Amino acid sequence: MTFFCTQCGECCTTLGLVHVIVQQNKDNEFVLQNEYTGHQSIVTVDPDKHEFFLDQSIFEIHPDSCPFFRFRENDKKGYCTCHLTRPPICRDYNCWRILIQNSTGSRVGRVMGWRHLCAEDEHVKTIWSKHAQELSSLPDEEWDRSVVRLFQSYGYRIVV
Repeated sequence: MTFFCTQCGECCTTLGLVHVIVQQNKDNEFVLQNEYTGHQSIVTVDPDKHEFFLDQSIFEIHPDSCPFFRFRENDKKGYCTCHLTRPPICRDYNCWRILIQNSTGSRVGRVMGWRHLCAEDEHVKTIWSKHAQELSSLPDEEWDRSVVRLFQSYGYRIVV
């Protein structure tokens, strides 16, 4: 299933625990280190985000944010200020494979990675616990379609 980022910023608000700036090479070029793997990447602040990068207010609200994450209140979206040169872990990241929303469009659950449910809604958890095992032997694409149909049959909106 195709992943589409909604720019909520949740993934980046704790990445400061993973990504640490270890060196500044030029005005807008930095060496970023993954604290878990030790892998270092050279990242550059995107040309159109230089001024935005200077705004440090995100760290007052989310002190563990990635050093390159910024949030704009006016459009309620998160931005990566080094998106064009972001590290491999960020390029590969998909925060969900199936997003489950209630009838008003609020997120109530996500199916992540290898068939793992993160749910905020007790009804979604109950549906999952009742049906997940019977779907477990299906191949990936068929499993995805079956999970989508399952939650839709209970009236949930699905984003894939």
